[in-house]
Amino acid sequence: MFGPAAHVYVYRSYGIHWCLNFVCREEGHGAGVLIRAIEPLTGLDAMRQRRGLEPSRLLCSGPGRVAQALGITHGNNGMSLLEAPFHIEAPDEDYPLATGPRIGITKAVDVPWRFGLAGSKFLSKPFPKEA
Repeated sequence: MFGPAAHVYVYRSYGIHWCLNFVCREEGHGAGVLIRAIEPLTGLDAMRQRRGLEPSRLLCSGPGRVAQALGITHGNNGMSLLEAPFHIEAPDEDYPLATGPRIGITKAVDVPWRFGLAGSKFLSKPFPKEA
C-alpha cells in the first residue's frame, strides 16, 4: 500500500482470502483502492474452475472472490498494473457511478469511499438506494 502508484498490494484478509488493491499515490503515502468486485468478461472458464461454481454473477462479487477467480496470490504483490499479467484500460464511454459507505469496517463508516457501477449485478452488496 505504501509502494509506488500503479502497482498492486496483495494481502490476506482474516488469514483466509487474498485481497487485491491498486496503489494510487506516490510511494510512501499508503493510498490504494480495494477491488471489491468486477464484471468478468473474459477467462470465464478459468475463473469457474478456480472458484468451483457456475454463475458468472458470483465469480467476482467480493474481494476474496475477485482474487480467487483471477488467481491472485501474494506472489502478485508489488507487480505493476501496466504489465502482464495485468491489463487495465479506460472505458470508451462514461458509466453511471454509485457511491456509498464502505463495507466491513467500524471506523469512518459515514465516509462514502465505496464506488461502483450503478445498478451492477456483480456486487457482493448493493449500494443503498438514493433518496
